[in-house]
Amino acid sequence: MSTSSATTFSPAGSSYHRTAGTIGLWAGLLGAASGILLIVYPAAVSDDRFSYPFTASGFTLIQSFFFVQHVCIAVLIAALWISGAAGRGRIGRIGVGGSVLWMLGLGVTELVAISAKDSPYPSPRTDTIEALYGVTSTGIGVFLIIAGIAVLRARQWTGWQRWLPLALGVYVFVPLTPGLFGPFWLGRLVITVWMLLFALLGWTVLRSRS
Repeated sequence: MSTSSATTFSPAGSSYHRTAGTIGLWAGLLGAASGILLIVYPAAVSDDRFSYPFTASGFTLIQSFFFVQHVCIAVLIAALWISGAAGRGRIGRIGVGGSVLWMLGLGVTELVAISAKDSPYPSPRTDTIEALYGVTSTGIGVFLIIAGIAVLRARQWTGWQRWLPLALGVYVFVPLTPGLFGPFWLGRLVITVWMLLFALLGWTVLRSRS
């Protein structure tokens, strides 16, 4: 598989995009692996507990991992601006900056969710946390679409790779959000595919020519 990507990068961007690409590739792959884990893990509690399928301790561990993983994805997204892939205009700055901030917000939400590790599901507390997930995920989707448009307009990437940021944003609305309203396994499956797309973005950024 070959990647036609940015033809020019600043020296700082060149250094950053390789590091960010590597981080993003592994963050996406590990995120996908964790999604599969959630599907196949033998349930330690009933599905009326917010920590399902883990115990409260296991839930704390996985949520802490999700926080770190989302921070790594934010580092990857930032590479779209620093490398110049999203251009240097206002649309790119808004799209990438907003995507990074909302991804960090999603990471914080993963930590907030730990406070409900012993809560029944659903409950007023879990409803609030799920609303936070919804708001932050929507923010990521909106700003990734904007960032994706900036990447297309910048024409620094060619081929199918230039559609990846836009696809990642659109994916939030279809099929991610509808899938999360389905069975537990379906929700984890659509998240797994989303993470694989981020891994592909990481690979693309890593392989970009400087």
